[in-house]
Amino acid sequence: MTLAELDWRVIGAAMDDGPTTMALEEIAAETAAGGPATVRVYTWPDVLSLGYNQDPDTVDWAFCEREGIGVTRRPTGGGAIYHDHYADLSYSIVAPAEAVPGDLMACYERFCEPILDTFEGIGIGARFVDREYEAVHQPACYLRGLHPAHDIVGPDGRKLGGNAQYRRKDAVVQHGSLSVSLRPERHCGCFTGKPDTEDFRERVGAIDEYVDVEREDVVERLRATLAEWVDADDGEWTGDERARARERAHSKYATDEWIRRSP
Repeated sequence: MTLAELDWRVIGAAMDDGPTTMALEEIAAETAAGGPATVRVYTWPDVLSLGYNQDPDTVDWAFCEREGIGVTRRPTGGGAIYHDHYADLSYSIVAPAEAVPGDLMACYERFCEPILDTFEGIGIGARFVDREYEAVHQPACYLRGLHPAHDIVGPDGRKLGGNAQYRRKDAVVQHGSLSVSLRPERHCGCFTGKPDTEDFRERVGAIDEYVDVEREDVVERLRATLAEWVDADDGEWTGDERARARERAHSKYATDEWIRRSP
């Protein structure tokens, strides 16, 4: 079985709370084995998503509460990412494991094809970073060390997007974040041991710094590129998937046991 042989759906850029956003992705992985596979574009509200093994003591919980920033934890590694309804745009690709390259590097390269094509389509010469770079601030995902496997940079070498995978026995999920605009004060404010906002600007770029394009156009370009990549039909979550996601969010992704657990 190959990716081209699968029945694919594309789900557009709806916005759910952080726990539900992650729960829907897990439900999509459970759905993928029997079909359909899913490509998805989504927007977050103001949320800090922690990496799977991240120490909760790296989070400035008082700042997040004061600023109305929700917190959840991803099932993927890496550092925390500040998402909001404008500055960040996210995607995921969920496919049966048997249709996905077994080699991790090959899988990243394949799954990032539509992401790089999206940047090209809006006029940005993005690419995988050409070598490893040391971390500026380890707890913050966009300031961690850059790696050629999964970090995408703009023409001046600043990070524009990051990608991560997790693998279940029967499905592979890759999700990623594209930097549409910069909110360094809010991004850096989410952490203890505050990273410097100027360091953030030197390491991280944004789409609106390179090209004059409306966010809605970027969203549609990403959705259309993902759909074309796998010849996906327009789709939506079923009522059953939504119900399961609400339960999963309540029992897992919104709980202190999940969010505040120590590594």
